[in-house]
Amino acid sequence: MQIPLARRRFLRLSGAAATLALSPATLSPAALSSRAEAASPVTLRVGYIPIIPMTQLFIMEGEGWTGQAGLDLKLTSFSSGPAMVQALASGSLDVVYVGIGPAMVARSRGIDIKVLASNIIDQVAFIGRGPFAETMAASASPADGFRQFYQRAGRPAKIATLPQGSVPDTILRYYIRNVAKADPAHVEIVGVGEDQVQQLLLAGAVEGASILEPVLTIVQERDPTARIVAPANAMLPRQPGAVLAVRETAIAEHRDAIAKLVELHVRATDFANTRHDRAAAHVSAFIGKGLVDPDVIAKALRSPNTNLVANPHEIMESTALLQDFQQTTGAQIKPVDLNALFDHSFFDAVRKAG
Repeated sequence: MQIPLARRRFLRLSGAAATLALSPATLSPAALSSRAEAASPVTLRVGYIPIIPMTQLFIMEGEGWTGQAGLDLKLTSFSSGPAMVQALASGSLDVVYVGIGPAMVARSRGIDIKVLASNIIDQVAFIGRGPFAETMAASASPADGFRQFYQRAGRPAKIATLPQGSVPDTILRYYIRNVAKADPAHVEIVGVGEDQVQQLLLAGAVEGASILEPVLTIVQERDPTARIVAPANAMLPRQPGAVLAVRETAIAEHRDAIAKLVELHVRATDFANTRHDRAAAHVSAFIGKGLVDPDVIAKALRSPNTNLVANPHEIMESTALLQDFQQTTGAQIKPVDLNALFDHSFFDAVRKAG
């Protein structure tokens, strides 16, 4: 079929106009950035601690979702939240999977991070072992249990946890003071890294620990005297745990990529809550240097002390309570405006999209 000359000229001109309209010279900086992100992976420097509350990160990496979404996550493992705050301060991280306590500390020190999603609630439980666990179980109250152990052992009970300022440390101090109402002289808090907490428990070097999964499950399986002294929801009900936080500079430079990261985070949360065995395979690759049995991880994921929740709205009230308490411990220099710390818009957009 012959196309009239006038029609052919119109099509050539229309095509040229369309090409010009999409040329780099005519696009806005924001549009250019979006096209660049679509054309090549966006690199994000991500800090994390190899523990169960970071499950969402392990799943999205293990399932290959991040690469498919055009995200190149450069992962760096840390032993504790406070160590990650130092890395944030140096400018070497864009994204952190970190405890809400260190996140508040970072913001109070002028580090421009935003909490975009929750990871977990009710994660930190109090585990005891040996005579201490027996004494606590037989006592009329937690305070009485600490007192009786002190009198029998002639020293305070040594309780291991992560360094001061971390969520497990803050939850432990809150429990001792406000729930157990124990005499501070009857308790010695030992702050160490997550691996060291497990080692101290299994070596019998401490009486107990304020810690999270999978340490709780591993220790109970290896030490027949170990038991949960106080479950997570008894230490601080609906306690906030780990969160997904991002530097404001990273949000400004790669907003579409960060939105995709939050979308994958929500997807991974749903995945972990419904597909424990497959999730466990990914988590075990990151935890314990890959040496923890996936069956143990699967059991830890089903534990009452593992409650994966992505909705940041659900931890606002308990975060405010935790912050008020941190002010009394010296872990946080000054209070943080939680409305400035949290940005719910990314999560809300994911839920709105269905």
